[in-house]
Amino acid sequence: MTKERVLSTDGVKRVALVTGASSGIGEATADRLARAGYEVYGTSRRGVQSSERAFEMLSLDVTSDESVEAAVAQVIRLNGRIDLLVNNAGFSVAPAAAGESSMEQTRSIFDTNFFGLVRMTSAVLPQMRKQGSGRIINIGSVLGFLPAPYMALYCATKHAVEGYSESLDHELRTRGIRVSVIEPAYTKTQFEANTLEPDAQLDEYRDIRAALRKVMTEAVATGDAPSVVADVVLKAALATNPKLRYTAGPLAGRLGFLRRFAPARLVDGGVRKSLKLDALPLPLPSSSPRSPLLAK
Repeated sequence: MTKERVLSTDGVKRVALVTGASSGIGEATADRLARAGYEVYGTSRRGVQSSERAFEMLSLDVTSDESVEAAVAQVIRLNGRIDLLVNNAGFSVAPAAAGESSMEQTRSIFDTNFFGLVRMTSAVLPQMRKQGSGRIINIGSVLGFLPAPYMALYCATKHAVEGYSESLDHELRTRGIRVSVIEPAYTKTQFEANTLEPDAQLDEYRDIRAALRKVMTEAVATGDAPSVVADVVLKAALATNPKLRYTAGPLAGRLGFLRRFAPARLVDGGVRKSLKLDALPLPLPSSSPRSPLLAK
């Protein structure tokens, strides 16, 4: 990949901003873009610097309007432009029943995974409209089109990303700005280490949580490398006519195909089989002595 391919029409190096770039998919993406010739700024809440990185790190909290505005303003002040935003920052709640997270925790995951993405997008759009060009690439998930049981909140945020991205792409095309969503499946990252425990646990789901965590850990261990996703981000960024959706990795590609063309009953059965749902221990009845309903 030559650096000339990522020059803007006026011969200036393109500038990219990647959120959640301290590790995993974000770090791999920022590194891939830098090696392709972008001027890259990665972000994390801590803004940790490292001489080994090929890109600069900025401190940015996507849940803070002030932090987002300050970081974007800094990038524009230093470069006079911003050509690519990769919205990657996010977290999940460990596998649990939908009712095992409080409303506070529910708001928290949406504030990062969805509203944080909206904040970032809103902050860069004035400059992109002024330039008459730009790319916004949102890191979604196959769970944005194929819900997984016991991951309801994370799935909901990724479904929101899908709908927002498609609507936004329609709005911005006439301004020279395009929006794409990258849809990975299981990826070998430290993402799992950053998952939160559900904060309103029901004891009747204790055994199911433990069994599902084992299934998910095994799946992540055999997942794609973050570089697989990073390569797809670069492909979308450089495409003359970018697609709205890009799956990343063989499994994501198969799941996307099945979701579009396979009978709903077959897809439903496949989800249950892959997560071993019908082999999981049944929840304890609500009348069980371990049920929090009796602990009044």
